[in-house]
Amino acid sequence: MTELLYLDDTDVREFEATVERVLDDRAVLDRTAFYPTGGGQPNDTGTLRLAGVDAGNDAQDDAGAASETWTVTDVSKKDTVYHTLSGTPPEEGATVTGRLDWERRYSHMRYHTAQHLLSALLLSEYDAETTGNQLYANRAYLDCAYERFDETDLADIETRMNDLVDDAMDVRWYVMDREEAEASLDPERTRLSLLPDSITEIRLVEIGPEDDPYDRTACAGTHVDNTDELGTVEMTGRETKGGEKERVKFRLV
Repeated sequence: MTELLYLDDTDVREFEATVERVLDDRAVLDRTAFYPTGGGQPNDTGTLRLAGVDAGNDAQDDAGAASETWTVTDVSKKDTVYHTLSGTPPEEGATVTGRLDWERRYSHMRYHTAQHLLSALLLSEYDAETTGNQLYANRAYLDCAYERFDETDLADIETRMNDLVDDAMDVRWYVMDREEAEASLDPERTRLSLLPDSITEIRLVEIGPEDDPYDRTACAGTHVDNTDELGTVEMTGRETKGGEKERVKFRLV
């Protein structure tokens, strides 16, 4: 099973790994910092190169496939993590260096933390539970169980979000046994019921003081270390999605 480096340290930008398996244009590594698509967060992209090869060397073979450097175009997680590569992947057993497209990853980290903050705000002040979300590098949206927001609501939400950002709250994550989490934490806020029964250890992400966090949610995504990294939040619109479900859209500037 691939070791998921991003679960412990979201700031890892470059890492060394061994190719364990090759399947068509996909490679399985023994460890990775590349985040696979999931939880509304898109996958990371970047490069793999043979260990010891200069990062600027992207020599091509006769078939047009990179001979020493590969672009990671997609990352998905099923039984393990699969890295889709440009060209023919490196051989099994090869040692490679992975390098993330850090600008893309950091944008996703900021938007994911902002989404957690928005989910907590909507639940606390509007009793609107999050039902889904989607993040991009320059925008995001969140779906919640609420009849309808109006323009005044959106303006108030924007003001409150920026107040929370300005509070410069710490963001942290840790793992807890599922039985302990279900017995001691608020299931509505942590959304533990959404996780498959097969998951016995829960990764929790908290925002705010340790003794009284503003938000505590089960999440395997990547986040920034403090809300002051989010910049300014702009609520950019809303849509009614039917069945008393609202979609609110935002961006960070």
